[in-house]
Amino acid sequence: MPRPRVHDLDRLLDAAERLVVEVGARGVTVRSLAAAAGVSNGTIYHAFGSLGALLARVWLRAASAFLDLQTELADQAEDPSAAVAAAAAAPAEFADRRPEAARLLITVKKEHLLGPQVPDDLAGDLLALDKRLVKFLVTLAERLWGRRDAQAVEVLTTCVVDLPTALFRRAFTAGEPISEDARARLSAAVHAILLLPPPRKD
Repeated sequence: MPRPRVHDLDRLLDAAERLVVEVGARGVTVRSLAAAAGVSNGTIYHAFGSLGALLARVWLRAASAFLDLQTELADQAEDPSAAVAAAAAAPAEFADRRPEAARLLITVKKEHLLGPQVPDDLAGDLLALDKRLVKFLVTLAERLWGRRDAQAVEVLTTCVVDLPTALFRRAFTAGEPISEDARARLSAAVHAILLLPPPRKD
C-alpha cells in the first residue's frame, strides 16, 4: 500500500484534532477516527503506526504552530513589556486563526494525548519543543531584566501560560470566541505583574 500523500496526512490530522476536541483524547478510537476522516483503519496504521503516535503528532503540530505564532508576535513588539503581553495574548490570536487547535491545547491534557506508544522520533520532537519554549521564556527574561534564572522564568510563565489559561479556559471549553474584555484584562494583569521584578533566590 503506498504511503498517503502529505495533504492526506494533514486531512487525517485535522479530523483527529476535531475529534479530540469533541470527545476527548480517551474517546478517540481508530474506528471513530477512520469514520470521521473517511479512510480505512489500515490507512491510519500505515501512516502513523499506531493511534498513540497519531495523537502525539496532533499535539505536536498544534503546539509547534502555536509557539511559532507566539514567538512571531513577541518579536514584533516594540519593547520587552509589550513582547510579554503579546506572548500572553497569543492563545486568543491562535484561536482566531485555528480555533480547534487552540481548544485542543487549552482544554485537553497533554498526558492524555501522549501515551506509551509514542515513537522515539516523536518523543525527541516533543522534547525539542519543550526546550524551545524554555528558550523563548529565557529570551523574554533577558530582554526584560537581563536575567535568565528560574525565578525570572517563573514570573514569565505566570504571564504567558497561567494567566491566559485561567482567563480564556471558559471560552475555549464552550467553543466561544475570546471576548475583548478578557483580552484587555489579560493585558492589564500582565503589565501589572511586570511592575515588580522577580525575587532573587537567597
